[in-house]
Amino acid sequence: MYKLNSLAVYCGHTLGTNPQFERDARRVGELLARNKIRMIFGGGNVGLMGATATAALDNGGNVLGVTTHSVIAKQEPAHEDIEVEIVDGVNERKQRMYEMSDGFIILPGGIGTLNEFTDILTMQQIGESVKPIFFMNTAKFWESFSKMFLVMQDSGFIENVHDYNVHVADTPDELFKQILNYDK
Repeated sequence: MYKLNSLAVYCGHTLGTNPQFERDARRVGELLARNKIRMIFGGGNVGLMGATATAALDNGGNVLGVTTHSVIAKQEPAHEDIEVEIVDGVNERKQRMYEMSDGFIILPGGIGTLNEFTDILTMQQIGESVKPIFFMNTAKFWESFSKMFLVMQDSGFIENVHDYNVHVADTPDELFKQILNYDK
């Protein structure tokens, strides 16, 4: 077994419309803390980001936020109870989160979440990353993306969807079984 010591969590800066999104985000934070896995995230105190980080902290977790000057100034206050690293821009933010993480958890989210995990998928495709990606498929949120992956394969734009180090779970407990049993 390979121990994942730190995981970046990518997710929405809002709670979304389905209450299950927040419940699962909180459970993910709790499970990160209980399993002594450091949470690295965008640093915000709002939405699913804030819910996940707060749950991790409430359960004794180690949490690090990485954010930018412009995000703090315009959109998301930094979480007050954690260490926050502030960088100049979004690309530097993604790079720092990548460097400090052994893998990634993807919760429901919007354009920023899509951007963050598709960068990791691109790195996997060109051989620059082997770090695992764990999708939390709350309420089938990522179902359409999974189908699009198959469309890309069937259309000849990617060779084999199974070449990617991607894992999908419908519940936080199932997700953590995959994380805790992960082997390179």
